Amino acid sequence: MGVGLGAVLALNAAQPAAAGRTTAPVGTAMLSVGSCPATGALCTARRRTLALDGRSPTLDAGVTGPLDLALRTAGRFADVTVTDHKGRRVAGAVTPDGARWTSVAPLAADGRYTARLVVERGDGGPPVTQRARLALRTAAAPRGERLTATFGPGSRTYGVGQPLTAELSHPVPATDPEGRRAVERALLVSSVPRVGGAWHWVGPTTLHYRPPVYWPAHATVRVRSALDKVHVTGGLYGGPSAPLTLTTGDRIEAVTDVAAHTLTVLRDGEAVRTVPVTTGKAGYRTRGGVKVVLGKEATVRMRGDSIGIARGSGDFFDLKVQWATRVTWSGEYLHAAPWSLDAQGSEDVSHGCTGMSTEDAAWLYATLREGDLVRVVHGHGEEMTPFDNGYGDWNLSWAEWRRGSAFGTEDAGPGTGTGPAEGPLTPAL
Repeated sequence: MGVGLGAVLALNAAQPAAAGRTTAPVGTAMLSVGSCPATGALCTARRRTLALDGRSPTLDAGVTGPLDLALRTAGRFADVTVTDHKGRRVAGAVTPDGARWTSVAPLAADGRYTARLVVERGDGGPPVTQRARLALRTAAAPRGERLTATFGPGSRTYGVGQPLTAELSHPVPATDPEGRRAVERALLVSSVPRVGGAWHWVGPTTLHYRPPVYWPAHATVRVRSALDKVHVTGGLYGGPSAPLTLTTGDRIEAVTDVAAHTLTVLRDGEAVRTVPVTTGKAGYRTRGGVKVVLGKEATVRMRGDSIGIARGSGDFFDLKVQWATRVTWSGEYLHAAPWSLDAQGSEDVSHGCTGMSTEDAAWLYATLREGDLVRVVHGHGEEMTPFDNGYGDWNLSWAEWRRGSAFGTEDAGPGTGTGPAEGPLTPAL
């Protein structure tokens, strides 16, 4: 049976009740494959009717879309369970009156699903409970390009400040909020210990994910895509993407107090070492706010022309620097600066980096890892920007971060935030 967009299956079922229960016909229900709203008037698309008489009918749908079930006679859904062919549950919601259930996300193309319904009927007499079961097959996705996601940063151990990233193979612009919602619903993050979080659109092909306040120490974080065969927008469907698992280490924070000319390293909230430093002088002030370690270089060549200082000027420099910990793509580091030992702890003489003794820089280099937090407080520089020069994600409040989601402050549905890292998938595809 082939059906088109928004097609509806009306279900009538008379099923034997358990011993001691009254039997009565199950109310007429509608199963729609399309973008039917979860509230308001029922879908007005063309309907097809099938009587459920104890068998398990199958609807072969011509398109893929959200699944919509609605009772057309008196009664309410006591329970709706929809699973895919692997037994994974499809997330959905029942309206307050209990007469309608709609899936959170579209069903995947070329999929096989089973819906088990428990309906409570009154019809003015004693309440009765009846059950119905049906199978649904969605159509194959049309040929063409597929949207996939490449997750970052990689499968190893990071600091608690490391955001997750997703690079999409096709752009989904801000002018397509429904397409963006489809993507967010399908990029599933879980962690142990469990912690919530949200995706933020950095651009048409880039998303970042973070919790409200850092990851827990010694956590396991998993991200995977359920986009495969899911309709995204227009003629674009999702394709398979490789999952990613990473872990976090101790909570390490390096806090530079510009006014005090010190850098203090905290491990799980306890100060373990404070060293004298020098930061950016006037005209080259060190950026304030929260940064995340991007990488480390035992030796790096630093030149003034890389930050716009002309050769021959009094500020130009060309140095080989040891034990350099990078915090911005434009070249801000925490590094050894033996030439400024007299200024360390008392004045700012650098071109924006945080300089310290070679011994202290070597210790810091060995202590920090990618994803660790570097905070600059009580300074004079501009705030670290969120996305264009490294990971400044934590400089956005949680409310600001949520506004970067296609759902805003709304709940994107089960599974899009973090959940248990092990156990049943919620939601399924």
